[in-house]
Amino acid sequence: MKHFKQHKNQKLYYLTAFVSTILMVIGVLFFNPRSGVTDPGYMFHCVLVLLLSSSLFIYPKYESHFFRKIIITIASIFFYMLFFLYPDTWSSFTLLCFIPAFSILFFDSKLFYFSFFFNFLLITLTFIFIIFFDQGNDFAHIKLDAFGNINNFVGTQVILYFIFHLTSKRIKKQQMYYERLQQSEKLKTTGQLAAAFAHEIRNPLTVVKGLLQFYETNNSFSKEGKSHLSLMIDELKTAEHVLSQFLAIAKPDEHQHLETVNVRDALQSVTGLLMSYGLYHQNKIDLQIDEDLYITANTIEFKQLFMNLVKNAIEVSTNEDFVVIRAEQKNKEIIIKVIDEGFGMSEEQVQALGTPFYSLKSKGTGLGLMICFNIVEKYKGTIRFQSALNQGTTVTVRFPMMCSKLLGSDGHTPTASLPIRKEPSEVK
Repeated sequence: MKHFKQHKNQKLYYLTAFVSTILMVIGVLFFNPRSGVTDPGYMFHCVLVLLLSSSLFIYPKYESHFFRKIIITIASIFFYMLFFLYPDTWSSFTLLCFIPAFSILFFDSKLFYFSFFFNFLLITLTFIFIIFFDQGNDFAHIKLDAFGNINNFVGTQVILYFIFHLTSKRIKKQQMYYERLQQSEKLKTTGQLAAAFAHEIRNPLTVVKGLLQFYETNNSFSKEGKSHLSLMIDELKTAEHVLSQFLAIAKPDEHQHLETVNVRDALQSVTGLLMSYGLYHQNKIDLQIDEDLYITANTIEFKQLFMNLVKNAIEVSTNEDFVVIRAEQKNKEIIIKVIDEGFGMSEEQVQALGTPFYSLKSKGTGLGLMICFNIVEKYKGTIRFQSALNQGTTVTVRFPMMCSKLLGSDGHTPTASLPIRKEPSEVK
């Protein structure tokens, strides 16, 4: 967990582990009815205290899911050992109910479900033993009201599940919000860079390109010389194109004309433009789009967004692969997915997407995806990449659904230009 890297939290963790170890040692050495008898149960108690305390102190050095599972397993066995070795301590049953709560502290959903079902299995075996084998000898307080104890245990597990579910949901929202803040900072940084030097570079490029074009028409140059001039002009056009991308990020149009975008028509248009590009790469595009999907946006920018995403999907796909474009309405959102079966990306590569000049293409600048992020953010949407190496990539873009009261009688919005608000959108 990342918070272990923070010095204060690490000290707090070690303090908690130290106090827990002291309490366990006190339970072994003081006022223990078995301390005067070296029976196997007492020795087992000592061994479990040693294993659990050692695991707690070693954990920060590893912080792996497997090590967390080991800690939860040892802790579960420790609490059940207390329950069976010391039946007169009635409060030990309460500890059995709260075993899954310890896994919540690790913020690991897989670990929670493991401890949740593991505890259900152990408690089931425990009640079977008490009802059918113990016969009320040691656990009369449990057997006398077996139904009530079972009901309390189940109720406790339900409460713990809801606490875990709500906590996990909030953490995910905070993580998404943090990622959006990071992306906003990347866009802001790139915008500042663009504003600083884009215009200063563009002006001399324009002068040089103009002179080269003038000399290109001069018949005094040989054919080979003119070809060299044409090559230089083409490279200058490429440089101007990169600068235009910078300026699009640095100074987006704040008062663009908004309109009702028919998602199906717009994506069919994008597909039509890229169909030949896909055939050139021996790929096919599969459209799966629901009817009556509308968003409020600028049509040109909407198409530019998905031109970039679909083009990227085609380029990373192998021969005969399908690039799937799927659009649907769900929970007052328009969800559009671009799915490819290409070589995929690692988690580190996914996290780096949108970083200035970061590209997985040999000749890429990384600005195309930055523009995509910028367009999505402008229209209060979200964009997420799900990918794994050699398993393809799924890009999920979410836009707020078109509000019906904004539609006119003909199904279109009024044609007034609306200013685009720049407040950060709510994380879905």
